[in-house]
Amino acid sequence: MTRRGTPEADLQRGVVAALRFALPKTAIIHHCANEVTQPGPRGAKRQAILVGMGVHRGFADLMVLCEGRVLFLELKSLTGRLSPAQAAFRDAVQSQGFGWALVRGLDDALNALADHGFTTRVAAPVRRPAP
Repeated sequence: MTRRGTPEADLQRGVVAALRFALPKTAIIHHCANEVTQPGPRGAKRQAILVGMGVHRGFADLMVLCEGRVLFLELKSLTGRLSPAQAAFRDAVQSQGFGWALVRGLDDALNALADHGFTTRVAAPVRRPAP
């Protein structure tokens, strides 16, 4: 089911379903609810509470833990761009030796698993050069 106006949420649901199928049952796929979208003072107060509890600006949409490997996945629509906080998070985790990938579709997610050495039950799609 596709909801209007939520391309990244729809993509995330599809990617999570695919990861659950492709990875071993012991894999952990986690989404960190990183931002409060409620406008106004109540939303600002709730966001401040979450920051005090350890929410990190720019944290990736999904974190995959499996067989000693860690991969962060940032999901974006075809036209979506990283925010400065997301780019800083990417740079920070990569400088510490963790995997990070930008995912715009299911093929990107499966290729990211292969690129970062994850064992899966499915073959990564064949990459075709852009026209």
